[in-house]
Parts: sequence; C-alpha cells; structure tokens
Amino acid sequence: MDKIHIESRRLSIKPFASGDADSAFACITPTLTHFMSWEPPATRTDFDHIWRAWLPAIDDGSDFVFAVRQCSDRQFLGLAGLHHARTANPELGIWIREDRHGEGFGREAVERVARWASQAIGAQSFLYPVAVENRASRRIAESLGGAVIEKRVTPKYESIIYRIPGRSAADAA
Repeated sequence: MDKIHIESRRLSIKPFASGDADSAFACITPTLTHFMSWEPPATRTDFDHIWRAWLPAIDDGSDFVFAVRQCSDRQFLGLAGLHHARTANPELGIWIREDRHGEGFGREAVERVARWASQAIGAQSFLYPVAVENRASRRIAESLGGAVIEKRVTPKYESIIYRIPGRSAADAA
C-alpha cells in the first residue's frame, strides 16, 4: 500500500509504516486518549505489538491506519483510521497530537481520507463514533454533513455514531 498518498495543501497522509512508530508513540498520552475507546500503551514494546498488527490489514486493504504529517516540515500530527474498509460504510477515526489541537488538522485529515475512500474503494458513507462529551470531534462530523444515527455506551463513556455522506472530488476540503 506504499502507493497510497493522500494530500491536501497542508497534509501528507500515508499508510502507517514502521518509521512512524517513534513519533506516534511519543504523542499518545492519557489525556489524548481520554475520549478514545483504548488506553495508551504502557511501553514502546506494547505499542510495537499494536502497530505491527495493523500492517497486514493495511496491506490487504481491509483496514487502514494512516500517518498524518504536515507537508511543510513532515512533522507527525497524528493518525487517521479507515476501519472495515471493505464495507459500504467504513468507520472513520482520528487523533491529532495535543500540542496541535485547534488548527483544523483533524477535520482536514478526516475529509481527505473520506474523499479518498469514496473514490478509491467506493465507500458510500462513513460511520464516525465519538464520545458525547468530545465536542471537537463532534464538530468534525457535523461539518462534514454527519448526522447522529445511534447511541452506545462503552466502558469509558457514552458515545454517538454519526453517518457522514460519501465525498466526491467536488466536495470542498
């Protein structure tokens, strides 16, 4: 999957590779994962087991984890996910490093991954689970036309599931 490269004016988004592991691990904190379904890995070895499990699914096109980097200086910004990619309605996810929150990178990355998935794999719409209290992530879904279709209770928090329409090349970023 090395040939996948999703770009915007500010972002370079590529499938996660071993060279992204140090940067990603350094940014995963308890406060970052507060509204995520998972806890931060305790050690770098624990994280290595996690990311190595992503690679076969990325290679076979069934599940994607993308490294999001800034175009200007290649700084690692976070990870975007496209899960259950072989379904009509894959699931989107995003996290952006805490020191870069509030700059619009999350929305931009989610929109670009959704646009790519709509065109490259024919995704019709996207599911976007988010903690009810995670206002910033909810704004991402709503800005992309997302509508709440379901509520769930997870072990960590109450969540809602948005359905975001598929994206076309004509959709604004």
